[in-house]
Amino acid sequence: MKNEMHQETIISEIGFCCSDFTVEYALLVKDKCYVAYYDENHTITVASRNPDEKTWKLSHPEGEWLPEKKRFMHQTEYDSHNYLTLAMDSKGHIHLSGNMHKDKLVWFRSTKPYDIHSLVQRKMTGIREGSSTYPLFFYGRNGELFFRYRDGESGNGDDIYNCWNEDENKWFRLQGNPLLSGEELRNAYARLPVFGPDNQWHMIWMWRDTPHCETCHDLSYARSPDLLKWYSHDGYRLPVPITLQKSDIVDGSSVKHGLINMSQNIGFSAKGKPLITWHRYDEKGFSQAWIARPEGNKWLIKQISDWEFRWEFSGMGSIPPDVIISAPYLKDNYLSVDFRLSTGESGNWLLDQETLDVIKTFSGPVSPLPEHFYKPCEGLDAEAKVQIIPELYQSSPSYFLRWEALPIRRDISSGKNIRPSMLTLITTKCFTEEKGD
Repeated sequence: MKNEMHQETIISEIGFCCSDFTVEYALLVKDKCYVAYYDENHTITVASRNPDEKTWKLSHPEGEWLPEKKRFMHQTEYDSHNYLTLAMDSKGHIHLSGNMHKDKLVWFRSTKPYDIHSLVQRKMTGIREGSSTYPLFFYGRNGELFFRYRDGESGNGDDIYNCWNEDENKWFRLQGNPLLSGEELRNAYARLPVFGPDNQWHMIWMWRDTPHCETCHDLSYARSPDLLKWYSHDGYRLPVPITLQKSDIVDGSSVKHGLINMSQNIGFSAKGKPLITWHRYDEKGFSQAWIARPEGNKWLIKQISDWEFRWEFSGMGSIPPDVIISAPYLKDNYLSVDFRLSTGESGNWLLDQETLDVIKTFSGPVSPLPEHFYKPCEGLDAEAKVQIIPELYQSSPSYFLRWEALPIRRDISSGKNIRPSMLTLITTKCFTEEKGD
């Protein structure tokens, strides 16, 4: 007898969502499933459902009027920066943020635990909240709730961190200064800090000089025991705010050399060392994937792809990624890195843990769901693409959102009038089946 692993998928229809542009929604799984999305009228909608229920409850939280945008806070345009995100504090109150691109900070919190119908717009600290972008919640090692956003704009901004105080039900600045400062000359595009097996937080980012995406440069790194004191990989204290001149630079690539604020990720080796993956051009001008690890007072950097194409990008506004590279992860006795290209090609590299050399390259699907879920089936438009995102805050998600929408097009309306897409929840369950010899 031998066991075979199988995956079962269960689909639940949530409701119609806007399909005339691509923007990310949010899925939070706690006592029940919570979903934040834009309905067919581009209005923020929050849905919830207990695991044993078939019907979704829907709520439409309302925010204030924004004179400069000539719309309400709960309405959105065609800007793919305006994604939504969710979190829950330890008392069960729901936090919702998003729909911001150099806008007044958007934050709703439920007045009742687990109740989407009691979401009310509020201020966080009320300071430096007039030009906000890239809101993200994350949790500390003891379940503390944090919030990160950029104040300013692309090419001129600072990264600010808030901490939720459970006793006072208020947000406070994590520290007096921003964590990353562009000094009014640039801004940082950072991944959220990741808590590693070495009991340290690890963070990576790159700098950008202007709103034009080709002006990204200098992939950088910092680590911290407590999110307050920050250090270089070799132990030097970094002043806060961290600036370009005081950064621990992993890859000093200059502007127009293929660095872009997508697909830089952190993973960890079996020995607990941080590993960073990203992409930029090689000496021939081709796009390539790279991996780095701290080695003494330097960074060991290896090229892991051997591509012969160049992702040429420039200008302002949201653009779809031509190259997606995963964080490194452990697989058997090797490091593993997944990749997906806009051509449809995908695969995986196996790397030696000591040398970071590529041992083998595999071609094939690396998506978490069966391939048929990634094929459009609603007949909305010839350009429509499938959007799938996993549940928040889970390294091995079991729940996913799926819908179809027109692709990212630099935050400009396509001018097309297409019907809305059906937003669905996909639940995966793995089970083993015994097979006879």
